[in-house]
Amino acid sequence: MVVVQVCVGSACHLKGSSEIVALLQKAVEEHHIEDDVVLAGSFCIGKCNRTGVTIQVDDDVHTGITPENFKEFFANHILKAIE
Repeated sequence: MVVVQVCVGSACHLKGSSEIVALLQKAVEEHHIEDDVVLAGSFCIGKCNRTGVTIQVDDDVHTGITPENFKEFFANHILKAIE
């Protein structure tokens, strides 16, 4: 089971965390991995970046996630984590 926490604190909220959450939900459904991934919101993870949203996948923190780089992030850090 992979735990994915999306920062929904004020800075990430302003940078589009709700859009990233929607992309995550859609990607998890499209890949039929609902039983392998737990999606959760989190207040500030403490790694604020100037661009994009911060996401923690299990113990690994990733910053700068945007709609433009989301597919690459999902493939490299979520799909690989459940293999």
